[in-house]
Amino acid sequence: MINSPTVALAMDLVSRPSVTPFDAGCQDLMIDRLESCGFKVERLKFDDVDNFWAIHGSDGPIFCFAGHTDVVPTGPLDQWTNPPFFPEIKDGLLFGRGAADMKGSLAAMVVAAEQFVTEYPDHPGRLAFLITSDEEGVAINGTARVVEWLQEQQIKPQWCLVGEPSSSEECGDTIKNGRRGSLGCCMTITGLQGHVAYPHLASNPIHLATPAINELIAEVWDEGNQYFPPTSFQISNIASGTGATNVIPGDIQIMFNIRFSTEVTDSQLRQRVEDILDKHGLNYNMEWRLSGRPFLTKTGLLVDVATECIQLVTGLKTILSTAGGTSDGRFIAPMGSEVLELGPLNKSIHRVDEHVSADDLNKLTEIYQKIVSQLLC
Repeated sequence: MINSPTVALAMDLVSRPSVTPFDAGCQDLMIDRLESCGFKVERLKFDDVDNFWAIHGSDGPIFCFAGHTDVVPTGPLDQWTNPPFFPEIKDGLLFGRGAADMKGSLAAMVVAAEQFVTEYPDHPGRLAFLITSDEEGVAINGTARVVEWLQEQQIKPQWCLVGEPSSSEECGDTIKNGRRGSLGCCMTITGLQGHVAYPHLASNPIHLATPAINELIAEVWDEGNQYFPPTSFQISNIASGTGATNVIPGDIQIMFNIRFSTEVTDSQLRQRVEDILDKHGLNYNMEWRLSGRPFLTKTGLLVDVATECIQLVTGLKTILSTAGGTSDGRFIAPMGSEVLELGPLNKSIHRVDEHVSADDLNKLTEIYQKIVSQLLC
């Protein structure tokens, strides 16, 4: 059904050019809808990032919908079939930047919440929203800061559903019950610049670094576990030299990323990398950046209820996965909350002509409402 309340709201959200970290009025639209059905809303702006926390109910365990209104840049406009912020439905698909990641999910959450509080105005427990406009960017003043505020208020969601596009082939076929950690580094290895004709008067950092690089690539960091694949080390960029063929460079810059499981910690990984560099006697400088630690929600009430509700609506037997990049779940899980990600297909996210099935958005609305109802009622 392409004329449903969820699809209409999704189109309204997509029409707002909320390229990270700007919200472009998306949160105002959501807040108006939520306040109209009795939610109490706290607007939480940190620097240039808009966030809000909304809650319905007075006591009991908290179920929280979490998500982001910001989207990635559009890329070349002339490559889009239709302008990215002019949503269009064609052949049952809603096209536009953010349709799948994740304004469609936000619309499904809002409509599911409206339907739930209409049916259960005096429901037990509490239903909440944690929404940011800084997920696709540096993610400093978004969910991470809201979580700090929640902890100051001594508020902790028992369950949290993040609307990231988790599905692979059919809506609901996959839910993410965890994510790997992400540890990045810009490493500089220093040698001594000189003329290529007099190599004994120089020290080539490329030559010096190569054995250590090979060892880092070959290193077995762990074997993974039943939830996570083995930790992965990947070099993303190498830069060195002056551009001249007759100059030995003075240094080499190597950028790499480690996606890691719960079998190791970021501090252990840093130490093991530096131990390898020390073993080769290198003069190096490391600029580390931890984007997020791994988190995992093992089988439990949230996963069980979500799995059951997906099967009731779609007939699918969902699978659990920790694949993919990071999400804002990495900030919420350390509070002790059960966290999972459930959203539409992820095939078109961050691409030109991003789209989502209108029918899938309606299915998500029904799944979300059933999950809330089973957990809170």
